[in-house]
Amino acid sequence: VKLLAFLLETVPDWLKHPVGSYGAGDGSNGVPKLMDLLDEPVPGVGTYEDFNTIDWVREKSKDRDRHREIATKSKESALALMKSISDAFSGWLLMLLVGLMSGALAGGIDISAHWMTDLKEGVCLNGFWFNHEHCCWNSNETTFQERDKCPNWKSWAELIVGTNEGPFAYIMNYLMYVCWALLFSFLAVSLVRAFAPYACGSGIPEIKTILSGFIIRGYLGKWTLMIKTITLVLAVSSGLSLGKEGPLVHVACCCGNILCHLFTKYRKNEAKRREVLSAAAAVGVSVAFGAPIGGVLFSLEEVSYYFPLKTLWRSFFAALVAAFTLRSINPFGNSRLVLFYVEFHSPWHLLELIPFVLLGIFGGIWGAFFIRANIAWCRRRKTTRLGHYPVLEVLFVTAVTALLAFPNSYTRMSTSELISELFNDCGLLDSSQLCNYANVSVTKSSSDALPDRPAGQDVYTAMWQLSLALVFKMLITVVTFGMKVPSGLFIPSMAVGAIAGRLLGVGMEQLAYYHHDWVIFRGWCSPGADCITPGLYAMVGATACLGGVTRMTVSLVVIMFELTGGLEYIVPLMAATMTSKWVADALGREGIYEAHIRLNGYPFLESKEEFSHKTLAMDVMRPRRSDPPLSVITQDGMSVEEVESLIAETSYSGFPVVVSHESQRLVGFVQRRDLVISIENARQRQEGVVSASRIFFTEYTPPQPPNSPPPLKLRGIMDLSPFTVTDHTAMDIVVDIFRKLGLRQCLVTHNGRLLGIITKKDILKHMAQMANRDPDSILFN
Repeated sequence: VKLLAFLLETVPDWLKHPVGSYGAGDGSNGVPKLMDLLDEPVPGVGTYEDFNTIDWVREKSKDRDRHREIATKSKESALALMKSISDAFSGWLLMLLVGLMSGALAGGIDISAHWMTDLKEGVCLNGFWFNHEHCCWNSNETTFQERDKCPNWKSWAELIVGTNEGPFAYIMNYLMYVCWALLFSFLAVSLVRAFAPYACGSGIPEIKTILSGFIIRGYLGKWTLMIKTITLVLAVSSGLSLGKEGPLVHVACCCGNILCHLFTKYRKNEAKRREVLSAAAAVGVSVAFGAPIGGVLFSLEEVSYYFPLKTLWRSFFAALVAAFTLRSINPFGNSRLVLFYVEFHSPWHLLELIPFVLLGIFGGIWGAFFIRANIAWCRRRKTTRLGHYPVLEVLFVTAVTALLAFPNSYTRMSTSELISELFNDCGLLDSSQLCNYANVSVTKSSSDALPDRPAGQDVYTAMWQLSLALVFKMLITVVTFGMKVPSGLFIPSMAVGAIAGRLLGVGMEQLAYYHHDWVIFRGWCSPGADCITPGLYAMVGATACLGGVTRMTVSLVVIMFELTGGLEYIVPLMAATMTSKWVADALGREGIYEAHIRLNGYPFLESKEEFSHKTLAMDVMRPRRSDPPLSVITQDGMSVEEVESLIAETSYSGFPVVVSHESQRLVGFVQRRDLVISIENARQRQEGVVSASRIFFTEYTPPQPPNSPPPLKLRGIMDLSPFTVTDHTAMDIVVDIFRKLGLRQCLVTHNGRLLGIITKKDILKHMAQMANRDPDSILFN
């Protein structure tokens, strides 16, 4: 007992009190209670600023801790168990809501765009809200031969001048077409500029960057969703060479992001939210093309950065719900989900793989040309005065598009209609110019297929018109993609390929008819047989061109056979897709989305790009030899004033915490935002905190002089296990670590002493330098 009493007398006062309650109670030395920020969560700590990258490791760790806590509590009571079940079910409920909302919006966009596109040519007298097709369906006076003409549908010339014949009527229709196009595009660009600047473009490059962990506040917000939905309809209806498929991915991701706020575990965790956005990207493609499986594969192959198995299942479910919702709305009026349903009657022959591969080569060359030309034009827009007048640019491009498109019936119609006509296999009842062959004498009654036959005058006229349409589409799409209106690339790229494919298909058909005794046709193409299907060539060409531009492979083939229902034509589609990818990759490594990411300077580490240079971590880390020393915080030696001045003098996102300036032994890493919020919070909630107060990151707080202000204990906001590499670690390993773990920064040590820091931005700058590009093109930190 005497020994124990002696020991208690010799123990210092500060060790007798529990940690975090020094000076509490009697106030013997006048120091208020020390607040430990671990005790109560501080609002804002653990969140991120705009244009910053999230810390994937920290976010996943937070989610595991939350899940562990719920699992532990679920064993204590029935209420806690119910909360645990609802937490597990919330992900599926969120997917259901995303699917329903995206499907409903896509159906509305399809119906509105179809109606407004027809509004440029005329109006329905029965009700102005009917498009041309629905107007003539309701008419009892429509004949099958003239199913596009009905008394209820009036062109603008008929309404204004009373007739649809003659040059004056043509000029009036021409004028109204141009005026409506200009009005729609002006409304689209004005709404984007005034209310939601982020609603322009495709959205896929930015979504890829966001899914990799970058934060762009407002890009997936409610204003962006609302304006993008409205302006997408206007932009498509204006007749510009753009599609709605890419922007629909953006719309679906906006739905996913907004609905995440209904569920706490997705609202408060950026990594979990990105799992939802990956599924939403799949939903976007599902409703854009009516291709749920293709959408899931598109998200996996092209968009997502982190795609666990759980996200795959949920993406599949969400895409299914969205496709079902769209099918219920039935926007195309044909009770089918697919956009371009085809029904080819003759199988393809092995020797046809040669023209299919040629289409693949064309698609690859077109893709590489388009990417280079479009990026050069967009760079010019960024660096010259052209970018200062987006409204004038949109109006000018719309005017040129409308003036050149109207005289040619294949460019006047909407691009989706054009593709549908090019994919079509000519039957007995087709009234299209493309199907106006000579000498049609049908002897086979067992099939709807018609034999190969000589092209009539209308077919040759259609070939010339399609050739002009091909050149027009190729050139105008280059300047249209990237303007300040919502613009997708899928449909224009498919249109270019479909035109080229149809031209080649008709050429092959005529060769087979006139030269069926040639070696390539002998044995499988007898006279009077239906050997060549031009619509199939159009389908293969569309796939090749879209593959050349986007560099998609598996997902593209699945989307195309879901889009057309042509399941037996997978091999030609695969051959064309692989050929176009190889050719395009040989001419330029980047797809269109990666090229736009690099143009905009987003901090995106491309997983497909190999790092082959033999540099070390010490070559990339900061500070360099000529730079001032690394800004660090000591674990127990700095005051609030010193830390605040360090924050004010620098713009870094975080600071390493070391034992002392002399030893430079690493303790942890603290984020700048967490530090600022914690100090502000302590000043408000903890009595007596002033600029002279000491900041401690240690586990135990040493005793303070009697009249000193109360200290701050900020160990709770420090990352105690920051990733470190040695200065001799090869950079290819460091790049792999950043890619696979989604790091924001990595600390560099030598024999345990802190030497420097490598951030994601440093790696991107180094990679740009190694590729002889401007390292300062990485705009964001």
